[in-house]
Amino acid sequence: MRIALVHDYIKEYGGAERVLEVLHEMYPDAPIYTAFYQKDSLAYEKFKAAKIIPSWVQYIPFFATKLHSPLRFLAPVIWGSFSSRGRPAFGWDLSQYDVVISSASWYITKGFGTRGTDKKKPIEICYCHTPPRWLYGYKTSIAWQKYWPVKLYGNIVGYFMRKYDWAAAQKVNYFVANSKEVQGRIKEFYKRKSTVIYPPVSLPISRQSLVSSQKLTTKDQRPATRSYYFMVARLVGGKGIEMAIEAAERTGIKLKIAGAPVGYYTPSFAKASEGKVEFLGHVTDEALVELYSGAKAFFALSYDEDFGITPVEAMLCGTPVIAYYGGGYKETVVDPSVNSKQSGQTGVFFREYSVDSLVKAIQKFEKIKIDPKACIQQAQKFSKEQFMHSITRILQTLS
Repeated sequence: MRIALVHDYIKEYGGAERVLEVLHEMYPDAPIYTAFYQKDSLAYEKFKAAKIIPSWVQYIPFFATKLHSPLRFLAPVIWGSFSSRGRPAFGWDLSQYDVVISSASWYITKGFGTRGTDKKKPIEICYCHTPPRWLYGYKTSIAWQKYWPVKLYGNIVGYFMRKYDWAAAQKVNYFVANSKEVQGRIKEFYKRKSTVIYPPVSLPISRQSLVSSQKLTTKDQRPATRSYYFMVARLVGGKGIEMAIEAAERTGIKLKIAGAPVGYYTPSFAKASEGKVEFLGHVTDEALVELYSGAKAFFALSYDEDFGITPVEAMLCGTPVIAYYGGGYKETVVDPSVNSKQSGQTGVFFREYSVDSLVKAIQKFEKIKIDPKACIQQAQKFSKEQFMHSITRILQTLS
């Protein structure tokens, strides 16, 4: 089958881009259609060897850096240019493919399929990371609603974009949700059924590292390097970074945070007292493994995370998780005190989204023992191999 991949845009590197990486690994000959890319970005470095076909907005000055957010209402025109009405000379013609796998979240990247429309179009499998959070009242990385002119503009644009998003969702042939949390959103906002296929979790972990992690079965056996708590998040709002910093200040724990600043970087993140919080910036996957493996516990603090790959990565390194009881975290972290039907504890949940509640969770964690083997076994349920098998199985039903 002739396959094409479609992704929001190639600029920031996060969970959605890790999924795209594996899809590209599975189908290396499939071109990646995208709204735009930013050449000096980490995401572009990951995909520059692939055949990337951007839309016409790529050639608008400053669009990739500054204009894509305020001009988000152009999304229908951008994706429409990839239809059979696109210009073949630019490669803007998805009708030449049998199957399109769209990777959709922020930029309404869907609506290329044949469901109820022109049969000359391809069959679309939409891997939905989430319906656009900004359209449906979920927290976003930038608190744009606090400025009334921006809020007014956003609400006007949002009204029309929700209509477009609904219409685009009805053209999708098969929806795949990245979690049960997102499956519920797809049903609520699009009235569509979906299949859950969890994102692939894979890290460059050596066998020696895994064996070492499994041997650390009690708090007393943790070496001196397991003296800090760890968090991975792009330095934007909505990730719970401020909460983590304040909890570190209150409890006196040492906290390391990996992640590059994005967009409206808040310098206040860096104002941590007494050197208890260390900002590492972007780190390689190899360094990430070392940081996960050397941590006492990992913080997963987003309020309503779509899925959350990072806590699963931490568990893959044998490191337990302290997480807010919400969103996709409920599907990955095991805490029998919250769900008595589960066994093999891999972390501690807190229910109230506050610093006080996080502090109590840290104090509780310090008093218990969590077996790294249980963490690794839980994480292996979300393997890259399982993801690839599930995607392949869907495509096999189409042939």
